[in-house]
Amino acid sequence: MGHAIEVEGLVKTYKVKSRRLFRTKVEFVEALRGVSFKVDYGEVVCLLGPNGAGKTTTIKILATLLIPDSGIARVAGYDVVKEANKVRENIGIMLTVEKGFYGKLTGRENLEYFAALYGMSRDQARRRIDYLIQLLELDKLGADKKLYEEFSLGMKARLSLARALLKDAPVLLLDEPTLGLDPPSARKIRELVKELAHSDGKAILYTTHNMFEAEIVCDRVLLINKGLIVAEGTSSELKSRIPKLKVVNLTIRGRESPKSILSELQCRGEIGELENGYFTIKLHVQSPEELLSTLIKRLVNAGYEVVDIRVEEPTLEDVFIYFSGAST
Repeated sequence: MGHAIEVEGLVKTYKVKSRRLFRTKVEFVEALRGVSFKVDYGEVVCLLGPNGAGKTTTIKILATLLIPDSGIARVAGYDVVKEANKVRENIGIMLTVEKGFYGKLTGRENLEYFAALYGMSRDQARRRIDYLIQLLELDKLGADKKLYEEFSLGMKARLSLARALLKDAPVLLLDEPTLGLDPPSARKIRELVKELAHSDGKAILYTTHNMFEAEIVCDRVLLINKGLIVAEGTSSELKSRIPKLKVVNLTIRGRESPKSILSELQCRGEIGELENGYFTIKLHVQSPEELLSTLIKRLVNAGYEVVDIRVEEPTLEDVFIYFSGAST
C-alpha cells in the first residue's frame, strides 16, 4: 500500500484587490510556496502554523476545492486535479464546524440528507448514522432529535465530524476541528481522531495552530509558515533539533549561598535566596545530565540538602519560533 497523501511542490497564489481612495490596488499573495510532504495510513499528521500560514489552502487543494498553480498532490493514489472524483470518493472532510448544515433539520435528518447525496442506501445510511450518533455521543446531547439551529458549538463540531465519517473514507482532512470548542467536546474529538488512525488505520491530516493539541494528538508534526514547510518530525525529534539550552531549577538548603560552588564548576546561573536557609539555582545548560551529577555531588559534600530538581525541556512553541525565524 502506498502513501495515503503525497504532496510535491504545491504552489498557490491568490490575487487580492484592495480599494483605495481613487484606485484599486492589486496584490498577489503566495499562500503556498512549494509545499511537499507525505501522510501514511494509520497515522495522524499535524499541519501546525499560525493563521494565514497556508493550512486551509493545503486542505482545500487536497479536497479538490482549489486547483494548485503548480505541483502535484495525490490522495489514496489519485491525482487531485486529473482524478478529482476518485479523490472525493476516498476522503472525509471537516472544514468548519458551522457551515453546510440545515437549521430546520435535526442532527439525524441532516446526516440522512448527506448520506443520500453520497449515494448510500436507506438501510446502509441508517446503520451508519446510528453508529456515528452513538460514537460521538450525539444522542446523549439530544442532538439527533434537536433542530440544528438550536445546537451549541460543541454539538455542531460533533455533527460536522459525523458527516466527515459518513462514507467511512480511508483519508480524513480535518481543518482545525476543535477551534472554539468547550473542553469536553474538544477532548472527545481528539480522542476519536487518534482512535480512527491507530485502531481503524485511517490517514488523517489535522490542521491546528494550537501547540498543545499538536503535541497530544499527532504522530508527526509539519511546521508551516508563510506557505513553506519549515520543519517536520515527531514532537520529540523537533525539540531535539533546536540548539536551545535546557533550564535546570534546583531548590537547596544550606548555611550560605552556593555562589562559590557554581564559580568553581564554571556554571553560569541565577541564585535566589528564600527564607529559612533555602536557595534556588537556575541554570541554562545544553546537557543537564552530566552537570547535575557533578553539581549535586559537590553540593552534598559541602553540606547542602538538595530539596527539588526540575528540568524544563524546550516546548513545541520554542521549536516553531526557532524554525520560523530560520526560514525568513
